[in-house]
Amino acid sequence: MASILIVDDLISIHEMLAAVIHPTGYATAFATDGEKALARYKTEKFDLVLADIDMKPMDGLTLLKQLKQYDPGVVVIIMTAYASTDSAIQALKFGAFEYLQKPFRVDELMQTLKSGLEFRRVSLEREASLGAPSAGRAGDFEARFPGESAKIKRLITQLQKLAATHTPVLLSGELGSGHEIAAELLHTAGSAPNSPLVRLDCRLSSEQSLRDSLLGPNGAGGTAVQAARGGTLLLQNVQCLPQFAQMELVTVLRNNSAQFRLICATEEDLEKLTEEGKFHEELFYRIAALPVQLPSLRERAGDIPALLRSFFTVRGTNPQFDARQIEFSEGALATLRAHRWPGNLAEFTQVISQVISTTDTRVITSAQLPLRVHELKTWPALADFLSDQKKQYIARVLQACGGDRVKAAQILGIDILCLD
Repeated sequence: MASILIVDDLISIHEMLAAVIHPTGYATAFATDGEKALARYKTEKFDLVLADIDMKPMDGLTLLKQLKQYDPGVVVIIMTAYASTDSAIQALKFGAFEYLQKPFRVDELMQTLKSGLEFRRVSLEREASLGAPSAGRAGDFEARFPGESAKIKRLITQLQKLAATHTPVLLSGELGSGHEIAAELLHTAGSAPNSPLVRLDCRLSSEQSLRDSLLGPNGAGGTAVQAARGGTLLLQNVQCLPQFAQMELVTVLRNNSAQFRLICATEEDLEKLTEEGKFHEELFYRIAALPVQLPSLRERAGDIPALLRSFFTVRGTNPQFDARQIEFSEGALATLRAHRWPGNLAEFTQVISQVISTTDTRVITSAQLPLRVHELKTWPALADFLSDQKKQYIARVLQACGGDRVKAAQILGIDILCLD
Protein backbone atom coordinates (compact mmCIF):
# COMPACT_ATOMS: atom_id res chain seq x y z
CA MET A 1 0.00 0.00 0.00
CA ALA A 2 1.39 3.39 -0.99
CA SER A 3 2.05 5.74 1.93
CA ILE A 4 1.67 9.53 1.92
CA LEU A 5 3.00 11.96 4.54
CA ILE A 6 0.77 15.04 4.76
CA VAL A 7 2.41 18.15 6.22
CA ASP A 8 0.22 21.13 7.17
CA ASP A 9 -0.13 23.24 10.31
CA LEU A 10 -3.94 23.08 10.14
CA ILE A 11 -5.55 19.97 11.62
CA SER A 12 -8.66 20.69 9.54
CA ILE A 13 -6.58 20.20 6.38
CA HIS A 14 -5.36 16.85 7.71
CA GLU A 15 -8.91 15.72 8.32
CA MET A 16 -10.14 16.91 4.94
CA LEU A 17 -7.30 15.24 3.03
CA ALA A 18 -7.63 12.01 4.98
CA ALA A 19 -11.34 11.84 4.15
CA VAL A 20 -10.53 12.23 0.46
CA ILE A 21 -7.46 9.98 0.26
CA HIS A 22 -8.36 7.00 2.48
CA PRO A 23 -11.16 5.64 0.24
CA THR A 24 -8.59 5.24 -2.58
CA GLY A 25 -6.53 2.78 -0.50
CA TYR A 26 -3.51 5.01 0.18
CA ALA A 27 -2.14 5.09 3.72
CA THR A 28 -1.69 8.55 5.29
CA ALA A 29 0.37 9.97 8.13
CA PHE A 30 0.56 13.55 9.38
CA ALA A 31 2.95 16.21 10.64
CA THR A 32 2.15 19.80 11.64
CA ASP A 33 5.44 21.44 10.58
CA GLY A 34 8.54 20.82 8.52
CA GLU A 35 10.81 19.79 11.37
CA LYS A 36 8.45 17.07 12.55
CA ALA A 37 7.89 15.92 8.97
CA LEU A 38 11.64 15.61 8.31
CA ALA A 39 12.16 13.60 11.51
CA ARG A 40 9.26 11.31 10.70
CA TYR A 41 10.41 10.75 7.08
CA LYS A 42 13.87 9.73 8.27
CA THR A 43 12.49 7.06 10.59
CA GLU A 44 9.53 5.74 8.60
CA LYS A 45 10.05 6.63 4.91
CA PHE A 46 7.08 7.37 2.70
CA ASP A 47 6.30 7.00 -0.98
CA LEU A 48 5.22 10.63 -1.29
CA VAL A 49 5.19 13.84 0.76
CA LEU A 50 2.34 16.34 0.35
CA ALA A 51 3.41 19.56 2.09
CA ASP A 52 1.99 23.05 2.53
CA ILE A 53 4.42 25.84 1.70
CA ASP A 54 3.44 28.27 4.49
CA MET A 55 4.40 26.73 7.84
CA LYS A 56 6.50 27.61 10.88
CA PRO A 57 9.15 27.08 12.15
CA MET A 58 10.22 25.21 8.98
CA ASP A 59 8.31 26.11 5.82
CA GLY A 60 7.56 23.82 2.88
CA LEU A 61 10.44 24.99 0.68
CA THR A 62 12.99 24.44 3.46
CA LEU A 63 11.49 21.02 4.13
CA LEU A 64 11.71 20.22 0.41
CA LYS A 65 15.41 21.14 0.24
CA GLN A 66 16.28 19.14 3.34
CA LEU A 67 14.31 16.11 2.17
CA LYS A 68 16.14 16.24 -1.17
CA GLN A 69 19.48 16.35 0.63
CA TYR A 70 18.54 13.33 2.71
CA ASP A 71 16.83 11.36 -0.09
CA PRO A 72 17.35 12.71 -3.66
CA GLY A 73 14.63 10.36 -4.92
CA VAL A 74 11.91 11.67 -2.60
CA VAL A 75 8.69 12.74 -4.36
CA VAL A 76 7.33 15.98 -2.91
CA ILE A 77 4.15 17.79 -3.93
CA ILE A 78 3.87 21.34 -2.64
CA MET A 79 0.54 22.97 -1.74
CA THR A 80 0.36 26.75 -1.97
CA ALA A 81 -2.45 29.22 -1.34
CA TYR A 82 -0.80 32.04 -3.23
CA ALA A 83 -2.40 33.30 -6.44
CA SER A 84 1.08 33.91 -7.85
CA THR A 85 3.03 31.01 -9.28
CA ASP A 86 6.34 32.38 -7.97
CA SER A 87 6.40 30.08 -4.94
CA ALA A 88 5.35 27.12 -7.08
CA ILE A 89 8.18 27.73 -9.53
CA GLN A 90 10.59 28.02 -6.60
CA ALA A 91 9.39 24.61 -5.48
CA LEU A 92 10.07 23.14 -8.92
CA LYS A 93 13.50 24.76 -8.90
CA PHE A 94 14.36 22.94 -5.67
CA GLY A 95 13.16 19.59 -6.98
CA ALA A 96 9.44 19.35 -6.21
CA PHE A 97 7.62 16.80 -8.35
CA GLU A 98 4.56 19.03 -8.69
CA TYR A 99 2.56 21.79 -7.01
CA LEU A 100 -1.11 22.31 -6.19
CA GLN A 101 -2.68 25.72 -5.71
CA LYS A 102 -5.37 26.00 -3.06
CA PRO A 103 -8.24 25.67 -3.38
CA PHE A 104 -7.76 22.60 -5.60
CA ARG A 105 -10.34 20.15 -6.90
CA VAL A 106 -10.48 16.61 -5.56
CA ASP A 107 -9.92 15.11 -9.02
CA GLU A 108 -6.88 17.37 -9.49
CA LEU A 109 -5.47 16.27 -6.14
CA MET A 110 -6.00 12.58 -6.83
CA GLN A 111 -4.54 12.75 -10.34
CA THR A 112 -1.44 14.55 -9.01
CA LEU A 113 -0.99 12.02 -6.21
CA LYS A 114 -1.42 9.16 -8.67
CA SER A 115 1.20 10.65 -11.01
CA GLY A 116 3.64 11.23 -8.14
CA LEU A 117 3.26 7.69 -6.81
CA GLU A 118 3.66 6.24 -10.29
CA PHE A 119 6.81 8.31 -10.78
CA ARG A 120 8.18 6.99 -7.48
CA ARG A 121 7.35 3.39 -8.43
CA VAL A 122 9.04 3.66 -11.83
CA SER A 123 12.10 5.34 -10.28
CA LEU A 124 12.52 2.61 -7.64
CA GLU A 125 12.10 -0.15 -10.22
CA ARG A 126 14.69 1.48 -12.46
CA GLU A 127 17.17 1.83 -9.59
CA ALA A 128 16.61 -1.77 -8.47
CA SER A 129 17.01 -3.22 -11.97
CA LEU A 130 20.10 -1.21 -12.88
CA GLY A 131 21.98 -0.74 -9.63
CA ALA A 132 25.61 0.20 -10.18
CA PRO A 133 26.67 0.32 -13.85
CA SER A 134 27.96 -3.06 -15.01
CA ALA A 135 31.33 -3.39 -16.71
CA GLY A 136 29.58 -3.82 -20.05
CA ARG A 137 27.48 -0.69 -19.69
CA ALA A 138 30.48 1.28 -18.43
CA GLY A 139 32.32 0.16 -21.56
CA ASP A 140 29.48 1.45 -23.72
CA PHE A 141 29.87 4.93 -22.26
CA GLU A 142 33.62 4.95 -22.78
CA ALA A 143 33.32 3.59 -26.32
CA ARG A 144 30.87 6.33 -27.35
CA PHE A 145 32.84 9.10 -25.59
CA PRO A 146 36.48 7.96 -25.94
CA GLY A 147 39.19 9.93 -24.19
CA GLU A 148 41.21 10.34 -21.03
CA SER A 149 40.64 14.04 -20.31
CA ALA A 150 39.21 15.07 -16.94
CA LYS A 151 36.15 16.60 -18.61
CA ILE A 152 35.20 13.48 -20.56
CA LYS A 153 35.79 11.25 -17.53
CA ARG A 154 33.56 13.51 -15.46
CA LEU A 155 30.88 13.44 -18.18
CA ILE A 156 30.90 9.63 -18.32
CA THR A 157 30.60 9.36 -14.53
CA GLN A 158 27.69 11.81 -14.52
CA LEU A 159 25.83 10.02 -17.33
CA GLN A 160 26.29 6.64 -15.65
CA LYS A 161 24.73 7.97 -12.44
CA LEU A 162 21.82 9.64 -14.26
CA ALA A 163 20.98 6.51 -16.25
CA ALA A 164 19.36 4.99 -13.15
CA THR A 165 16.98 7.93 -12.57
CA HIS A 166 13.62 8.79 -14.10
CA THR A 167 14.03 12.55 -13.62
CA PRO A 168 14.26 14.80 -16.74
CA VAL A 169 17.77 15.57 -17.99
CA LEU A 170 18.88 18.72 -19.85
CA LEU A 171 21.89 18.24 -22.15
CA SER A 172 23.65 21.52 -22.96
CA GLY A 173 26.61 22.06 -25.26
CA GLU A 174 27.75 23.39 -28.60
CA LEU A 175 26.55 22.11 -31.95
CA GLY A 176 27.95 18.65 -32.63
CA SER A 177 29.25 18.08 -29.09
CA GLY A 178 27.36 14.80 -28.65
CA HIS A 179 23.80 15.52 -27.45
CA GLU A 180 22.34 12.56 -29.31
CA ILE A 181 25.11 10.20 -28.21
CA ALA A 182 24.53 11.13 -24.56
CA ALA A 183 20.76 10.72 -24.94
CA GLU A 184 21.14 7.30 -26.55
CA LEU A 185 23.45 6.16 -23.73
CA LEU A 186 21.04 7.36 -21.04
CA HIS A 187 18.17 5.60 -22.79
CA THR A 188 19.96 2.32 -23.46
CA ALA A 189 21.49 2.05 -20.00
CA GLY A 190 18.38 3.20 -18.16
CA SER A 191 15.48 1.56 -20.01
CA ALA A 192 14.13 -1.91 -20.51
CA PRO A 193 15.27 -3.75 -23.68
CA ASN A 194 13.36 -2.70 -26.81
CA SER A 195 11.76 0.27 -25.07
CA PRO A 196 11.17 3.20 -27.44
CA LEU A 197 13.47 6.18 -27.94
CA VAL A 198 11.41 8.85 -29.70
CA ARG A 199 13.23 11.86 -31.18
CA LEU A 200 11.62 15.21 -31.97
CA ASP A 201 13.66 18.13 -33.33
CA CYS A 202 11.98 21.38 -32.23
CA ARG A 203 14.01 23.39 -34.75
CA LEU A 204 12.66 21.44 -37.72
CA SER A 205 9.07 21.06 -36.53
CA SER A 206 6.29 23.29 -37.83
CA GLU A 207 3.56 24.65 -35.53
CA GLN A 208 1.10 22.01 -36.73
CA SER A 209 3.68 19.27 -36.34
CA LEU A 210 4.34 20.33 -32.74
CA ARG A 211 0.64 20.31 -31.99
CA ASP A 212 0.21 16.85 -33.49
CA SER A 213 3.35 15.13 -32.25
CA LEU A 214 4.14 16.88 -28.95
CA LEU A 215 1.12 18.63 -27.48
CA GLY A 216 -1.99 16.76 -28.56
CA PRO A 217 -5.50 17.71 -27.38
CA ASN A 218 -6.22 19.02 -23.87
CA GLY A 219 -2.71 18.44 -22.53
CA ALA A 220 -2.83 14.71 -23.25
CA GLY A 221 0.33 14.75 -25.36
CA GLY A 222 0.67 14.14 -29.09
CA THR A 223 1.78 11.12 -31.08
CA ALA A 224 5.43 11.39 -30.02
CA VAL A 225 4.46 11.52 -26.33
CA GLN A 226 2.19 8.51 -26.70
CA ALA A 227 4.86 6.58 -28.62
CA ALA A 228 7.47 7.31 -25.91
CA ARG A 229 5.45 5.67 -23.11
CA GLY A 230 7.63 3.21 -21.25
CA GLY A 231 10.75 4.67 -22.86
CA THR A 232 12.39 8.01 -23.59
CA LEU A 233 11.33 11.21 -25.36
CA LEU A 234 14.26 13.26 -26.71
CA LEU A 235 13.47 16.89 -27.54
CA GLN A 236 16.35 18.22 -29.63
CA ASN A 237 16.94 21.99 -29.90
CA VAL A 238 14.37 22.61 -27.18
CA GLN A 239 15.34 26.31 -27.18
CA CYS A 240 13.54 26.59 -30.52
CA LEU A 241 10.12 25.75 -29.09
CA PRO A 242 7.74 28.65 -29.78
CA GLN A 243 6.08 30.35 -26.81
CA PHE A 244 2.69 28.71 -27.29
CA ALA A 245 4.31 25.26 -27.29
CA GLN A 246 6.39 26.03 -24.19
CA MET A 247 3.27 26.93 -22.20
CA GLU A 248 1.26 23.95 -23.40
CA LEU A 249 4.16 21.55 -22.84
CA VAL A 250 3.99 22.38 -19.11
CA THR A 251 0.48 20.88 -19.03
CA VAL A 252 1.59 17.84 -21.04
CA LEU A 253 4.40 17.17 -18.56
CA ARG A 254 2.08 17.59 -15.58
CA ASN A 255 -0.21 14.96 -17.05
CA ASN A 256 2.40 12.50 -18.37
CA SER A 257 5.67 12.88 -16.43
CA ALA A 258 5.56 9.35 -15.03
CA GLN A 259 4.94 7.75 -18.43
CA PHE A 260 8.33 8.37 -20.07
CA ARG A 261 11.85 9.64 -19.43
CA LEU A 262 12.28 13.17 -20.82
CA ILE A 263 15.66 14.27 -22.19
CA CYS A 264 16.03 17.75 -23.69
CA ALA A 265 19.02 19.02 -25.67
CA THR A 266 20.05 22.60 -26.36
CA GLU A 267 22.96 24.44 -27.96
CA GLU A 268 22.19 27.64 -26.04
CA ASP A 269 22.33 28.77 -22.42
CA LEU A 270 18.73 27.97 -21.51
CA GLU A 271 19.02 29.45 -18.03
CA LYS A 272 20.11 32.78 -19.50
CA LEU A 273 17.23 32.70 -22.01
CA THR A 274 14.88 32.07 -19.08
CA GLU A 275 16.27 35.01 -17.13
CA GLU A 276 15.81 37.21 -20.22
CA GLY A 277 12.17 36.13 -20.50
CA LYS A 278 12.76 34.24 -23.76
CA PHE A 279 12.01 30.80 -22.35
CA HIS A 280 9.12 29.75 -20.10
CA GLU A 281 10.36 29.78 -16.50
CA GLU A 282 8.23 26.92 -15.22
CA LEU A 283 9.10 24.75 -18.21
CA PHE A 284 12.81 25.39 -17.64
CA TYR A 285 12.70 24.13 -14.06
CA ARG A 286 10.65 21.10 -15.11
CA ILE A 287 13.17 19.99 -17.74
CA ALA A 288 16.42 21.16 -16.10
CA ALA A 289 16.26 19.18 -12.87
CA LEU A 290 19.44 17.32 -13.88
CA PRO A 291 21.64 19.53 -16.10
CA VAL A 292 24.57 18.04 -18.04
CA GLN A 293 27.16 20.21 -19.80
CA LEU A 294 28.84 18.51 -22.77
CA PRO A 295 32.43 19.73 -23.33
CA SER A 296 33.45 21.08 -26.72
CA LEU A 297 36.16 19.23 -28.65
CA ARG A 298 38.61 22.12 -28.28
CA GLU A 299 38.24 21.80 -24.49
CA ARG A 300 39.47 18.21 -24.71
CA ALA A 301 41.85 18.34 -27.66
CA GLY A 302 44.06 15.84 -25.85
CA ASP A 303 41.38 13.20 -26.55
CA ILE A 304 41.92 13.41 -30.34
CA PRO A 305 44.26 10.35 -30.52
CA ALA A 306 41.65 8.28 -28.65
CA LEU A 307 38.92 9.61 -30.96
CA LEU A 308 41.02 8.57 -33.98
CA ARG A 309 41.51 5.04 -32.62
CA SER A 310 37.78 4.76 -32.03
CA PHE A 311 37.08 6.09 -35.51
CA PHE A 312 39.36 3.54 -37.17
CA THR A 313 37.62 0.72 -35.32
CA VAL A 314 34.05 1.80 -35.99
CA ARG A 315 33.93 3.82 -39.21
CA GLY A 316 37.27 3.80 -41.00
CA THR A 317 37.20 2.60 -44.62
CA ASN A 318 39.67 2.87 -47.47
CA PRO A 319 39.92 0.86 -50.69
CA GLN A 320 43.73 0.62 -50.43
CA PHE A 321 44.38 0.14 -46.71
CA ASP A 322 42.96 -1.46 -43.63
CA ALA A 323 41.91 1.75 -41.85
CA ARG A 324 43.24 0.40 -38.55
CA GLN A 325 46.75 0.52 -40.04
CA ILE A 326 46.51 4.18 -41.04
CA GLU A 327 48.47 6.55 -38.82
CA PHE A 328 48.62 10.31 -38.32
CA SER A 329 52.03 11.96 -38.12
CA GLU A 330 52.94 14.07 -35.10
CA GLY A 331 52.55 17.16 -37.28
CA ALA A 332 49.05 16.08 -38.33
CA LEU A 333 48.08 15.42 -34.71
CA ALA A 334 49.39 18.85 -33.72
CA THR A 335 47.30 20.46 -36.47
CA LEU A 336 44.19 18.58 -35.35
CA ARG A 337 44.74 19.63 -31.74
CA ALA A 338 45.23 23.28 -32.72
CA HIS A 339 42.01 23.50 -34.76
CA ARG A 340 39.08 25.07 -32.90
CA TRP A 341 36.51 22.54 -34.20
CA PRO A 342 33.42 24.81 -34.30
CA GLY A 343 31.39 21.77 -35.39
CA ASN A 344 32.91 19.60 -32.63
CA LEU A 345 32.47 15.81 -32.99
CA ALA A 346 30.28 16.17 -36.08
CA GLU A 347 32.94 18.20 -37.88
CA PHE A 348 35.69 15.86 -36.66
CA THR A 349 33.86 12.83 -38.06
CA GLN A 350 33.40 14.54 -41.42
CA VAL A 351 37.03 15.62 -41.70
CA ILE A 352 38.54 12.27 -40.68
CA SER A 353 36.13 10.34 -42.93
CA GLN A 354 37.24 12.44 -45.90
CA VAL A 355 40.95 12.06 -45.13
CA ILE A 356 40.88 8.31 -44.45
CA SER A 357 38.75 7.43 -47.45
CA THR A 358 40.86 9.39 -49.96
CA THR A 359 44.44 9.00 -48.71
CA ASP A 360 46.92 7.11 -50.88
CA THR A 361 49.52 6.90 -48.12
CA ARG A 362 49.39 4.92 -44.90
CA VAL A 363 50.80 7.78 -42.80
CA ILE A 364 48.77 10.97 -43.04
CA THR A 365 50.69 14.23 -42.72
CA SER A 366 49.50 17.69 -41.82
CA ALA A 367 49.59 18.71 -45.51
CA GLN A 368 46.93 16.11 -46.31
CA LEU A 369 44.42 17.63 -43.91
CA PRO A 370 41.73 19.96 -45.34
CA LEU A 371 42.69 23.63 -45.56
CA ARG A 372 40.04 24.72 -43.05
CA VAL A 373 41.72 22.61 -40.35
CA HIS A 374 44.92 24.63 -40.83
CA GLU A 375 43.22 28.00 -40.52
CA LEU A 376 43.60 29.48 -37.04
CA LYS A 377 41.26 32.19 -35.79
CA THR A 378 44.13 33.78 -33.85
CA TRP A 379 47.81 33.13 -34.49
CA PRO A 380 49.89 32.33 -31.41
CA ALA A 381 52.75 34.72 -30.76
CA LEU A 382 56.16 33.19 -31.41
CA ALA A 383 57.35 34.72 -28.15
CA ASP A 384 55.04 32.39 -26.25
CA PHE A 385 57.18 29.44 -27.28
CA LEU A 386 60.73 30.89 -27.21
CA SER A 387 63.37 31.17 -24.52
CA ASP A 388 64.48 34.59 -23.31
CA GLN A 389 67.77 34.21 -25.24
CA LYS A 390 65.95 33.60 -28.56
CA LYS A 391 63.57 36.48 -27.89
CA GLN A 392 66.58 38.78 -27.44
CA TYR A 393 68.05 37.52 -30.71
CA ILE A 394 64.81 38.19 -32.61
CA ALA A 395 64.64 41.67 -31.04
CA ARG A 396 68.19 42.41 -32.28
CA VAL A 397 67.32 41.21 -35.80
CA LEU A 398 64.25 43.49 -35.84
CA GLN A 399 66.40 46.39 -34.63
CA ALA A 400 69.05 45.69 -37.28
CA CYS A 401 66.31 45.72 -39.94
CA GLY A 402 65.12 49.10 -38.76
CA GLY A 403 61.87 47.67 -37.52
CA ASP A 404 61.06 46.18 -40.95
CA ARG A 405 59.05 43.11 -39.86
CA VAL A 406 58.82 41.66 -43.39
CA LYS A 407 62.61 41.72 -43.81
CA ALA A 408 63.16 40.38 -40.29
CA ALA A 409 60.76 37.50 -40.88
CA GLN A 410 62.59 36.60 -44.13
CA ILE A 411 65.94 36.57 -42.35
CA LEU A 412 64.57 34.47 -39.49
CA GLY A 413 62.69 32.12 -41.84
CA ILE A 414 59.36 32.51 -40.02
CA ASP A 415 55.88 33.77 -40.85
CA ILE A 416 55.49 37.51 -40.31
CA LEU A 417 52.33 36.87 -38.26
CA CYS A 418 54.42 35.08 -35.68
CA LEU A 419 56.10 38.39 -34.83
CA ASP A 420 52.83 39.91 -33.56
